[in-house]
Amino acid sequence: MYPNHFHMPYAYPYVTNPYQAPYARYPYSSYYGGYQTYHDVRQPVRGQATWTEGGTVTQCGIPWSANLYMTVAVGQNSPYKCGDTLKVKNLANGREVLVTVVDQVAGYGKNKVNLHRKAFETLGANVDFGVINVEISTGVELEEEKWGKYLLEVVQSAYSNYDVTDYSRVSKTKQNANRMKETYKYVLRSPQETITVEGTVIYNPNTDRIISMDFKEV
Repeated sequence: MYPNHFHMPYAYPYVTNPYQAPYARYPYSSYYGGYQTYHDVRQPVRGQATWTEGGTVTQCGIPWSANLYMTVAVGQNSPYKCGDTLKVKNLANGREVLVTVVDQVAGYGKNKVNLHRKAFETLGANVDFGVINVEISTGVELEEEKWGKYLLEVVQSAYSNYDVTDYSRVSKTKQNANRMKETYKYVLRSPQETITVEGTVIYNPNTDRIISMDFKEV
């Protein structure tokens, strides 16, 4: 089973900032390339989702296995960019999942996405149907708050049998000139239960080095 609390004190130098772990595998320009489009895609879009087993090569340079296969491909002309976090909701049953954009395909509009099979099944969808009606929205706050996305990946790894379906920032506090504290809340779901995990990171805002991290079930 999973611990209801874990702590990572004094993580530096093993973890210095969200671009070295885990973002070292993501191109810097890809992650920030979509910043100017955030205001264009704030509103949820209704459309369709298909599924794929993924491949070894992606247009984004991010593997389909990222985020425990909670990944998705979007259209080449989509407002969603490589590394973006999307929330996809199955309109048939209300189930939601957060996925990372790892690939781009030709001919897909902004209202159609291609989920990895595991993400498709997480939505409670039958792969035999091949396509489902969904609502797509961006993790705008999470994309703008780099520490929130960093903590998201840690939570996903720590609770590998759960799917992260939602998040929110709880607080951001400047403790002193060299210490900033941010706290985020994540909603996780398994077939048996839904739990909430609160993640806190304290870091040096001048160097982006992590001082400590805490996670607890609330």
